[in-house]
Amino acid sequence: MDRMLLSYLQGIDDFINVLPEFPKKMWDFKPAPNRWSIKEIILHMADSEANAYVRCRKIIAENGSNVLAYDQDKWAENLKYRDQNIEASLELFRQLRLNTYNLLLTISDDKWDHYCMHAEQGRITLRDWLKTYTDHVHIHISQMRDNHDEWEKSNTD
Repeated sequence: MDRMLLSYLQGIDDFINVLPEFPKKMWDFKPAPNRWSIKEIILHMADSEANAYVRCRKIIAENGSNVLAYDQDKWAENLKYRDQNIEASLELFRQLRLNTYNLLLTISDDKWDHYCMHAEQGRITLRDWLKTYTDHVHIHISQMRDNHDEWEKSNTD
């Protein structure tokens, strides 16, 4: 579990440190209307981490409780991610993840078997939750790299 916790924490630096690879002039580029820009991905990461923050605490404190799903695409559209502050969102992502990491260091071993019932995914243990949010960063890093590749192709045609 210690290795997974460190990977979860490392996700902060992995996500923030990859951003300079992408020219800021392309952060609003969308490879397709139904795909997110880098800026939208950054805002999604903050909102996703806020949901993760609450879910983690529900799992630990309210074993077996229900958690709601949310429509990430509606959040991106209706919360106008394209108009939000990137720096504030990155800092929120960083603070929420660091705070949760510090909490996870303090819990007893039996809490790792606690779970919640997700409206769409069903039973999620704390271990499952940790793996999901550890992997989440790298899924979106890959997505940003794909966006960058598409942007470069569109600028060389």
